[in-house]
Amino acid sequence: MEQQKLPNATLILVLGIFGYVCCCFAGIGIIPSAIAFIMARKSEKIYAENPELYDNISQIKTGKIVALIALILSALVAIRWIYVISTGDWDAILEQSREMMEQYGIEE
Repeated sequence: MEQQKLPNATLILVLGIFGYVCCCFAGIGIIPSAIAFIMARKSEKIYAENPELYDNISQIKTGKIVALIALILSALVAIRWIYVISTGDWDAILEQSREMMEQYGIEE
């Protein structure tokens, strides 16, 4: 009997890598990496039901690991951004932006 490919293996890898690339952008990588992680778990459940039917479980596992790493990094970056925003001195930031606008001759 010919072995089949598990569904969405390439998509899981692509979303995991995209989540890893986007993790530095204020934690936006949480979205694609979470989707990839959930899809990988579903594919693993399909494989567990009939392991003799499928042959690309290693690609699914690789995508799951990449997605998990991207998910953790994105969560850490998001937590850091929340901390920076919540503890920031907004008055100092606004004063600095006003000084820069005055320096370059931009009126409010």
